[in-house]
Amino acid sequence: MPLTRDKIIGHDIERLAFRFTMLNDGETVDCQISDAAMDDLAGMKGTETSARQAQFLSLRETIERIASDLYDEAPRFKGYVVRIFTKHLGR
Repeated sequence: MPLTRDKIIGHDIERLAFRFTMLNDGETVDCQISDAAMDDLAGMKGTETSARQAQFLSLRETIERIASDLYDEAPRFKGYVVRIFTKHLGR
């Protein structure tokens, strides 16, 4: 079952990733996409931290589809975090 859109948490400067949540039948699923993966999707490199939210919003549908696909393939356990890296983009 596909995940559905939930909240934007924002850029995590320590992890170099953008965090967001999605819903699986009412349960929150934590998700994140690495800066490198987001830049790769956008066809650019080195996006400034201040521009990450705008970049996420412009790519949101694609990122959420990838997160949902990864979640469908993942083991199901409470606290699982969907993490999108560049290796997941060539699928």
